Amino acid sequence: MVLALPDDQFLPFGPDGLSAGDTAWVITATALVLFMTPGLAFFYGGLSRQKSVLNMMMMSFGSIGVVSIIYVLWGYSMSFSSAHTGESDIWGVFDNPFSLFGVSQLLETKDLGDDVTGYVMGGFGTVPAIIWVAFQLTFAVITVALISGAVAERMKFGTWLLFGGLWATLVYFPLSHMVWGGGLLSGAESSFASWMFGSTDGEANVAPIDFAGGTVVHINAGMAALVLVLLIGKRVGFGKTAYRPHNIPWVMLGAAILWFGWYGFNVGSEGAADMIAGQVFVNTTAATAAAMMAWLLVEKVRDGHATSVGAASGIVAGLVAITPACGALSPIGSIILGAIAGILSALAIGLKYKFGYDDSLDVVGVHLVSGLWGTVGIGFLATETGLFYGGGIKQLVVQVVIALSALIFTGVMTVIIAYIVKPLGWRVSVEDEEHGIDQAEHAETAYELA
Repeated sequence: MVLALPDDQFLPFGPDGLSAGDTAWVITATALVLFMTPGLAFFYGGLSRQKSVLNMMMMSFGSIGVVSIIYVLWGYSMSFSSAHTGESDIWGVFDNPFSLFGVSQLLETKDLGDDVTGYVMGGFGTVPAIIWVAFQLTFAVITVALISGAVAERMKFGTWLLFGGLWATLVYFPLSHMVWGGGLLSGAESSFASWMFGSTDGEANVAPIDFAGGTVVHINAGMAALVLVLLIGKRVGFGKTAYRPHNIPWVMLGAAILWFGWYGFNVGSEGAADMIAGQVFVNTTAATAAAMMAWLLVEKVRDGHATSVGAASGIVAGLVAITPACGALSPIGSIILGAIAGILSALAIGLKYKFGYDDSLDVVGVHLVSGLWGTVGIGFLATETGLFYGGGIKQLVVQVVIALSALIFTGVMTVIIAYIVKPLGWRVSVEDEEHGIDQAEHAETAYELA
């Protein structure tokens, strides 16, 4: 038998025992979320042109490689180590990257006698902490991978890998601490929420809600994508060339894998196999279906056709929007949230032509827009604190402040990182872009046609 030690000396996360059922579920959820990144590779790869598909997919696989390594080394420590060690964080922005460097400390145990062992560093609720490391690692991986869709077909692969490692370190890990690890954007006593509306017993009276990553993952990735496309510039021929998806069945396959894996993303974030997990599953399904149907309706009214790419994109928009809200809404509220997300993102993807920025695969239009709506929509639709349920305006104010704070932090830090990386060169040559980035960067082509 293994316990998270109940003595305060050992700083346990939660109750006095670990659950085999909850542990098994979070391991399963971790595998599901990791599977999402190859799913994203298919989604983005299908949307790319034939001469760029391998590079697009490699950017996702490269994210798995780089981010997995640095998350084990210092990412988890920067995000959550103070909860294990009792150390103070640094300005409410990040934890000490060396406190749990390499995460081996989370495997330390103490013999309590009578065939009972305790984890010295505790667990996450009823799940061993080392499994929570694995789960959170997969979130960091896909967040970096999401950004790649905005800079498709023109960014050097080596520069992308360096950018991804720096961005994860300087943006993702701090933001995950700020929101989920007791930092400035959490419900802790020293957070923005507590400063605005006070706190009781060390917790904000009106705590921000980001159940599974609307702020940490989608607003974060979407804002970084917007900064990069503005700094790097447009593809050759943008506005003149029709960039048509080279393999729409791959797009549909990628969307299906993402939807499947997203149950690990959202339901796994509960950290237990319980009633709330069931609520999150239903809400995720309802919102995603509503967003897909709403996107198709917009296409039918606007263009006269409901498209396969529209269905796949609507699925992703709904998944993005429900991510922060899935534990706080009713199923009906989730349908409303998802439908609005589908409409907003279906309209937003056209903004790049109006404003002249080349967001290649609509990361800004889908992840930033639906991520913002999902985060802010909680303030209207949360069953306990939402404006439409008689909870007043405070939750809405908190959600807006958290979203704006994340936008500013991510925007500023991404600009700084972009200039650090700039000497390596962001873009392949015009000739390589025209002939195909796959051949230029990887000496391969996706299809050998006789």
